[in-house]
Amino acid sequence: MPLQTLDVRGQPAVRLTLSDGSTCTIALHGAHVLGWTTADGVERLYLSPDAVFDGQAALRGGVPVCWPQFNQRGPLAKHGFARNTAWRVEPQDRAESGEVRLTLTDSEATRAVWPHRFRVTLTATLTPQGLRMALDVLNTDASPWSFTAALHTYLRVDEIADVRLQGLQDAARWDAVRDVRHPEATQALHFGEEFDSVYAAPAAPLRLAQPLGTLEIAQSASCTETVVWNPGPVLAAKLSDLPDDGWRHMLCVEAARIDEAVLLQPGAAWQGWQQLSVR
Repeated sequence: MPLQTLDVRGQPAVRLTLSDGSTCTIALHGAHVLGWTTADGVERLYLSPDAVFDGQAALRGGVPVCWPQFNQRGPLAKHGFARNTAWRVEPQDRAESGEVRLTLTDSEATRAVWPHRFRVTLTATLTPQGLRMALDVLNTDASPWSFTAALHTYLRVDEIADVRLQGLQDAARWDAVRDVRHPEATQALHFGEEFDSVYAAPAAPLRLAQPLGTLEIAQSASCTETVVWNPGPVLAAKLSDLPDDGWRHMLCVEAARIDEAVLLQPGAAWQGWQQLSVR
């Protein structure tokens, strides 16, 4: 099926649909993956019903692209400018195979806050029971520059109390809530209060287990960290773009490059990806 253009809450978007009925919807604002529905009709990503779709604010939920800065670790606005900027859809020659590409290049507006030339492409590949998101970064400048990045994926869960995240045992962990560092001792993480941790990414995929089924989460070796975040009830109540009970229906598991920035030479490229697979 050809790539479909549509309007989502007043903002332009595109949608991929496979013959089995599975879909992936992406907003041009931020190249933001808004939804991924498998053939059984189950939505696998969480998008806040209170997300602000004004073409300027970052969207709460889906998969925000954090680039060229993660969080507030640098001089730019939180998580950089890519998630707040309009991207363009590349020619649709690959849509029939379940792939769509969106690209962002430098402009006067980006160079005013980050004085470098670049081309960044997000490629979403939809397969039966799977979604792969790849971020490609190219230095088109005459000088090297560095960046950090993340695919800030919000996974939808029926009830956070029933969720277990497996595969991080023994991984080095920075617990940002308590500001402590230690290896992860728990075989299967469970959630109920604010949880915000940066892990050294394990080599094997993670498994998100809940009553509706298991989701396998893999990431490229170039994404050296995995971030796990849930705001819990107290912080959720303070977030204007998240319902008070929104924390019960989401878990962020992010493929990230944080602790050591990527230094990219002129003409050089970098790729980071995350693969989600229903098991």
